[in-house]
Amino acid sequence: MDEVGTVEETNLDTIADEAQHAFESVIDAANPSKNKLNWLLLAFPVAIWANMGHQQELAFIFSMIAIMPLAFLMGKATEEIALRTGETVGGLLNATFGNAVEMIIAGLALYTASKSVDPDTIETMITVTQASLIGSILGNLLLVLGLAMVWGGVNHKVQHFNQDSGQMNGSLLLLAIVAFIIPSAVDYAGGDSSAVKDLSHYAAIILLIIYALALLFQLKTHVDVFATEAGHGTHEHPTMSIKDAWMLLILSTALVGWMAHVLVHNLEAAVHELGVPELFVGVILLPFFGNAAEHFAAVIVAGKDKMDLSIAIAIGSSVQIALFVAPVMVILGWILGVPLTLEFGLLETSATFISVLVANSILSDGKSNWLEGVMLLGSYIILGAAFFLF
Repeated sequence: MDEVGTVEETNLDTIADEAQHAFESVIDAANPSKNKLNWLLLAFPVAIWANMGHQQELAFIFSMIAIMPLAFLMGKATEEIALRTGETVGGLLNATFGNAVEMIIAGLALYTASKSVDPDTIETMITVTQASLIGSILGNLLLVLGLAMVWGGVNHKVQHFNQDSGQMNGSLLLLAIVAFIIPSAVDYAGGDSSAVKDLSHYAAIILLIIYALALLFQLKTHVDVFATEAGHGTHEHPTMSIKDAWMLLILSTALVGWMAHVLVHNLEAAVHELGVPELFVGVILLPFFGNAAEHFAAVIVAGKDKMDLSIAIAIGSSVQIALFVAPVMVILGWILGVPLTLEFGLLETSATFISVLVANSILSDGKSNWLEGVMLLGSYIILGAAFFLF
């Protein structure tokens, strides 16, 4: 009996030590002395205080700010995991958790619309949802990839990456654009709203099936196509254990979800009070703060000459938004009785189509430099001005 008791005490001590080590690792990752961006975590309690005090403008602004450092912590955790799983799985993981912000924001907006009887509120939530989805695609294709190419190009004259992987992701994005253009074409050709909704539902289901098959292709049947070529990037050693990295990832994702809830709860009032166009908020502001994980992770690894991982994060995130998140939101709207469709509007659809063409053209040769990054950033600024003035 004494031996059994000793073993149990030893196991409990081990578990306690592991928990303490994990807690210390998480605290260390959030230490402002390690990264100045962590100072923005002070916006987290301010957002909670403003939300509880019904100060909607402050709650909206500070919840957006708080999402940035939290998303950075998500990116740090996924980069640690990627060092053990490889860049293909790591990029997919980073894109998935990075897009958790968009899914939470869009899902909460649709839920708010389903519970509202005010037509203006419903229209606002649908507009913001559609705009945030389009904005996420544009942000990743132009802003994130552009920043990564500029920073990588400043540190390395020419960077190489897996050309086949980029071309396949580009083809998937073009397919998604077809699913966005056709409902818009039906609407502008005089088709009724029910035809557009039905077409969007069918297209959403097809896109989900294709995305599932693309994952099978990428992770199972054609793994070699997406393998990182020799000589790309530098070898790094993990600084966190795999358990600590997962704990940091789960905790930061949960806190991002909390801030996204505060943001959506105060979105409508803040938009009207601040006088900012809804389309600009949805296309530019929400994706900019929501995609902070991709921003930092993709740029950081590009500076380390790991362009395969950087592109997997940026392009992979766009593919996931277009072929998974957008269709899921359309189906969720279908279930909740919210008329969300893939008819995003002429300006939004045109901007996405052009962005995909520009990104595919730049990625076609399997190498990048800082000037190509500047081209992408220039395109993003032009589109941002259009959405602000629209």
